[in-house]
Amino acid sequence: MSSDNLGAWSPTTYANNDGVRIAFDRLAGSSGDPLLLVMGLGTSRFWWPQELCETFADQGFEVVRYDQRDAGESTRMPDTSSSNPFAALAGRQSASYTAEDMADDAVAVMDALGWERAHVFGHSMGGTLAQRIALRHPDRVLSIVSSAAVPSDASGVSVFRYLRFGLLAKLARAKFPEGREGDIEANLAVARGVASRTYPFDEDEAREWIERQVDTGPRDTKAQSRQIGAKWHGPKLRTMTAPALVLAGDEDPIVKVKAGQDTAKLIPDARFSILRGAGHDLPKALWPQVATETRANADRVGLT
Repeated sequence: MSSDNLGAWSPTTYANNDGVRIAFDRLAGSSGDPLLLVMGLGTSRFWWPQELCETFADQGFEVVRYDQRDAGESTRMPDTSSSNPFAALAGRQSASYTAEDMADDAVAVMDALGWERAHVFGHSMGGTLAQRIALRHPDRVLSIVSSAAVPSDASGVSVFRYLRFGLLAKLARAKFPEGREGDIEANLAVARGVASRTYPFDEDEAREWIERQVDTGPRDTKAQSRQIGAKWHGPKLRTMTAPALVLAGDEDPIVKVKAGQDTAKLIPDARFSILRGAGHDLPKALWPQVATETRANADRVGLT
């Protein structure tokens, strides 16, 4: 499809999963195979680069992005006792909800759209969630892309072996002013920290979209703790039937390449691809590769 018809997003719409409202929107002008985008820990759907979404549309996808519960414009859940995501990951507190609940949120969005089935692309924690959506709802998922994510089979402290803690610790120690300006600075600190070293980080461009859609998620450690503390009780990756593409950045400062390698080994017939020069981000220079490989993986449906 011509990119001349792309750019705007539909008004925010809400799906409902047992009283939890899940915000989503659709890329205007996109059409074709349904593609649902899932962003990572604590961050809103606005973290998806606009031009990447348009590149997906050019590959023949109808593009929809949504906010997980406890992020963006979706329902914020009741507070937990801890504001330490590492403690939550280690299971040192009661979970507010399950990872199954989070997978069901994605299906609620599909139901609201009238989509019987969809391709799912998840980045960072969204990549792990994409795996779980496919495992819990195999009849609703056509294919998945898991980017910069740990394997769903890892839980609790076993996840730690896949992580690099330098940047995470630095961000956890950072202090920002209260209010909108603090939210902007927190977002910029995260965007700057996860960025590729090979490809230049455009701070002016980042600031422009961050100021346009200010996201409180990067400094909301209670919400992050609730998300990362959600326990998974579902099937193992070896039971996945959807065609899977696993992406890993070789400069990722948060998730080790081994996380992607192990994920791909555990999923039958999964494809593994290294994004050369990518950090814990999806750099503009790699968008054609990401979109092309996503299309190729989607085209495996019915062939594997």
